[in-house]
Amino acid sequence: MNLYVGNLPYRMTEDALRQEFEQYGQVASCTIIMDKATGQSKGFGFLEMPSREEAEAAITGLNGRDIQGRRLNVNEARPREDGGGGGGFRSAGRGGDRGGQRPRHEDNW
Repeated sequence: MNLYVGNLPYRMTEDALRQEFEQYGQVASCTIIMDKATGQSKGFGFLEMPSREEAEAAITGLNGRDIQGRRLNVNEARPREDGGGGGGFRSAGRGGDRGGQRPRHEDNW
């Protein structure tokens, strides 16, 4: 099961994040998303846990938990539906349309 983890402390490492989740079971992969320009954490990441039961236990145990002064947002990651480049997953708990075209104002032509 793929998990989204948001509101991460910016100084958290992938090893430290993995250790938090390994309390609940096996972690197959762990990635914190970094800003390409600055190399700094963007404050969110993704984990993969092979066992659905262990992943659900991690969600229950870690969602809302305070780590280094920040309350984690942990939920199941869902595949992107926008068909855009990059692939990957997104948070199941985050909403809103961030794409699309600007409306045309023909009276401004």
